Amino acid sequence: MPGLRFCANLTWLFTELPKLSQRIHAAAAAGFRAVEAAWPYEEDLEELKAAREATGVELVLINTPPGNIRGGDLGLGAVPGREQEFRHGLDRAIEYAQALRCKRIHLMAGRVPQGSTRAERAKEMESVFIQNLEYAADLLSKRGIMGLIEPINTRITDPSYFLDSPHKAADILRRVGKPNLMLQMDVFHWQIMDGNLTQNIINYFPLIGHVQIAQVPERNEPDTPGELNYSYLWSVLERHHYGGFVGCEYRPTGGTADGLGWLREYWAQSGAHD
Repeated sequence: MPGLRFCANLTWLFTELPKLSQRIHAAAAAGFRAVEAAWPYEEDLEELKAAREATGVELVLINTPPGNIRGGDLGLGAVPGREQEFRHGLDRAIEYAQALRCKRIHLMAGRVPQGSTRAERAKEMESVFIQNLEYAADLLSKRGIMGLIEPINTRITDPSYFLDSPHKAADILRRVGKPNLMLQMDVFHWQIMDGNLTQNIINYFPLIGHVQIAQVPERNEPDTPGELNYSYLWSVLERHHYGGFVGCEYRPTGGTADGLGWLREYWAQSGAHD
């Protein structure tokens, strides 16, 4: 049975180094063959290309631009009245993805507008999100890029985020019906919002295009104390022949490299890194 493929999320890991290009080199030195990053748009594109090419590390995922973070944005995909901004951001994401040979873009849904309640805006936001996803899927399909949507928990991380459960995300994907749109399963968020991880993984497995991990509730390394038994979760993914990447999107308790003992152990036991 082939082992899982892990990638370092450079927005969370190797932050001892200020630049993404430096973190790519650090990830490669630590043994990673793939990386992901939320928003690379403030970085020099040529530097990122040079780092990727020098190390041979694959960039597997970036997010669409968040909008105005200081103004309260965290993505624009489902935000009414911001459709044109979403499209401009998608164009920029595609520019970076193509330059860096990245084949996955997380299409961020965004937050319920300030001054509104979720109940007041839910139907409108869902309609906007579906329209934007249809537009994005067609654009991405022409470039061989997969679009992903990710439920984010509203209990701890972001109370205003629109897409807050795997069930809602799966329903939206089925309604859009585009084969190059899939589900980004962040185990941290799924556990907090719904639990029942084994059954949810099985039920939604055909829709899962990317996985991310962190321990619950502190969002640290998967082998730190917490609710989740990652050895068991690895076996669930392996039994179902998950062939995508597993993004390490957690907050290291100390130095990033010092906290990778769990991964070195997995590589040694599975032979996945031979």
